[in-house]
Amino acid sequence: MQKIVVIDYGMSNLHSVCSALTQAAAGQAEVVISQDSTEIASADRVVFPGQGAAADCMQALNNLKLAGVVRKAASEKPFLGICMGMQVLLQQSEENDGTSCLGLYEGAVKSFRRHVASEETIKVPHMGWNTIQQKQAHPLWSGIPQDSYFYFVHSYFVQPAQTECAIGRTNYGLEFASVIASGNVFAMQCHPEKSAANGLRLLANFIQWRGA
Repeated sequence: MQKIVVIDYGMSNLHSVCSALTQAAAGQAEVVISQDSTEIASADRVVFPGQGAAADCMQALNNLKLAGVVRKAASEKPFLGICMGMQVLLQQSEENDGTSCLGLYEGAVKSFRRHVASEETIKVPHMGWNTIQQKQAHPLWSGIPQDSYFYFVHSYFVQPAQTECAIGRTNYGLEFASVIASGNVFAMQCHPEKSAANGLRLLANFIQWRGA
């Protein structure tokens, strides 16, 4: 039986993620929550969820000596980033007056409040159901129709320098990259664990995906 490790750096409600992964696995995988680098390294696949502020996230990762562990896992095995676990994969975030992040992708995390031309037309945070337009084929899209709804909660959005890695886009005051992927990494701004049937299908696809 394969092992899926959900990285715990002390800043995320992991129960719903683990529950959804366990349901999607249907007995095909063991789901483990861990902040132990050896256990993360031995996993068949890794899930990196997150919430809260970018600076707090990076401080927690650095304090636990997990920043390098996350980078290594993303390079070696199927890796799913969720919400803040997507944002900190980029180089920089505007949050907290500027935060250096993990740098797996060139680009920055930007504020809706600063970059939406007419802020009065949207509410920040972006909270609730919205669609994802699939821009490129990917195994994790299997069985998920174009423009399917997923659940979002965020005030910042990613803007990768390599636009070809933005394989899913969503409109909220502007069009932003809601899914980025390359190699072993698939990362999304929304919460698949809160996205009903579409989210469970995506998690099931992740469990079957072999990565790069």
